[in-house]
Amino acid sequence: MKKFWGWFFMFWPVLAIVSCWIAPDRNWWFPGPAMSPLGERIDDLFYLLLIIVTAVFIGTQVAMGYVLLRSAYRESDKAWYSHGSHKLEVIWTIVPSGILLFMALYQLDVWAEFRVTSSFPEQARTQPLAEVTARQFEWRIRYPGPDRKFRGPDDIDRWLRQPEATDLYTVNDLHIPTGRPVMFFLRTQDVQHAFFCPELRVKQDAVPGLVIPIWTEALQRGNYSLLCAELCGWGHYKMKARLAAQPEAEFQEYLKQLQATQNDDGYVQPTESSEQE
Repeated sequence: MKKFWGWFFMFWPVLAIVSCWIAPDRNWWFPGPAMSPLGERIDDLFYLLLIIVTAVFIGTQVAMGYVLLRSAYRESDKAWYSHGSHKLEVIWTIVPSGILLFMALYQLDVWAEFRVTSSFPEQARTQPLAEVTARQFEWRIRYPGPDRKFRGPDDIDRWLRQPEATDLYTVNDLHIPTGRPVMFFLRTQDVQHAFFCPELRVKQDAVPGLVIPIWTEALQRGNYSLLCAELCGWGHYKMKARLAAQPEAEFQEYLKQLQATQNDDGYVQPTESSEQE
């Protein structure tokens, strides 16, 4: 039984290494490469933390397995009793603390760029793209009119408080231009939801009573998943939308088409032949 537990602890590091090695080829990893510059930085941070955690996991498991196997195969050795080593206790306290402190400080820039509004790209902060409102169980999007230019933070706050006649609306279909950072405001109409686009590595809770700015930048065109990552009720499973990234010209054309569709009153101009009839 002693040998079993020794090899038991040796088995898990091997399984961890093999699993990580074959995971990318078997699509057990991320849902494809990051499609945003911030997403690439988040991936780099994830891999760094993964390497550190994996090294610690393998080291501790191998050490435990070695001690158990040595005692199992060398039963004639006498046990060595010790009251502890002050030097060792200092080392295994300082080293983990230093690693954790490094991890905490290293991620601050990425965290600030994603969460702190003053660190957002200026182009995104001054001209927000849309307001996204979560509700059971859909995403409602409101764009400012194609010709709407904001004249500062007060003007943006006014637009958030009071919709305008030229605003454009759609449901479960968020479009953004590629090649430039864009910001939108997230809110919820009822319970807590979570805005999640895996391909762009964007995830943010929508909290009742709050208007939360988030930003991203799509590197290339594509249709990406927009999901709710918070259990928000019985219809949570179907709260899925599309985030379409397209070149700037196509995005502006989309807004014009949306405006034409929204302002269409159904009236058809009669032709000369129909008037004669």
